[in-house]
Amino acid sequence: MSFDILIASNVLLWAAFLALAALMVGVIRQIGLLHERSAPLGAMMVDHGPDIGDKSPVFNVKTFTDEKDVLVGRAITAGRPSLLMFTGPSCPVCAKLLPIIRDVAASEGADVILISDGTAAEHREFLSNHPLKGELYINSPEIGMRYQVSKVPYGVLLDADGVIKGKGLCNTREHVESLFETIRLGHASLQSYLKDSSTAKEVKVAEQLH
Repeated sequence: MSFDILIASNVLLWAAFLALAALMVGVIRQIGLLHERSAPLGAMMVDHGPDIGDKSPVFNVKTFTDEKDVLVGRAITAGRPSLLMFTGPSCPVCAKLLPIIRDVAASEGADVILISDGTAAEHREFLSNHPLKGELYINSPEIGMRYQVSKVPYGVLLDADGVIKGKGLCNTREHVESLFETIRLGHASLQSYLKDSSTAKEVKVAEQLH
């Protein structure tokens, strides 16, 4: 009798295990489909400063490291775009993002200008822990106020003529890359592109129904 009970319990356990395995396969498949259908979220614009398509204001400032004069808002190298990245010496996300910014800018052929504010001691400590590798480092609260940047890290992409092509809060590699992607898509932001694409699909469906 006890042997029959043992066999029955084993059969029930295996049935429960197989049912659970089938359920997990279904869940994994649904997660995969959701991932494929989810569009990437680009850098979010949270400022009210100069808009996409405007020419950037120009600031005659000095670099923090060697006090060289530089015009922020125009091409640093002729014919190359510029990525203005607003950071903070005490911002951990900014420090973590710095290698990513370098990598993306190098692949896109853009100059990087790190714009920060704070005390000289804070900047020296930041740079001692995160040495520059070709970027310009500017200590200027004026530029951040003119762009009305309230959160960092915040990126502004300028073309070779100083025209604002993309901007937004950048917390990940995807966000930084999205600034350059907007140029290829011909939209101010990925959110704008997705909105227009969604609207176009709705119009197409409506036309087919009529």
